[in-house]
Amino acid sequence: MRGLCCWHIYSDGWGKVVDNFWVDLLSGICLGVGLVFWFWGTPVLFTRRSILFKLHYLSVADTLGSMAFMVGLLLRRPREWPLLLLAVLSLVMWNTVLGYVLAYCSTPTRTVHSPESEHG
Repeated sequence: MRGLCCWHIYSDGWGKVVDNFWVDLLSGICLGVGLVFWFWGTPVLFTRRSILFKLHYLSVADTLGSMAFMVGLLLRRPREWPLLLLAVLSLVMWNTVLGYVLAYCSTPTRTVHSPESEHG
């Protein structure tokens, strides 16, 4: 009989059931938004834009989706906040460093002319 809805409501009280409903609903919305952001960045890969634009667009969509997903998980498992916070910070740092590396690698190299090479 434990699985019946009425028994659950009477045993835990109405307040806890309503609170869990709103937390679960908000968590589900965050998880859904995260999935939408993950898939939103994918179609840009099939456009004729530059590879750097594609990578930037994909990494931004992926970061936003992952952060929304982490918030959704945090609402479902509040006791795991240190690990989820570490995951969010790692994600932000990784994407920032990757963005700088991509920007550095995409800039053309400049040759430095020395005075000795000009005179032969």
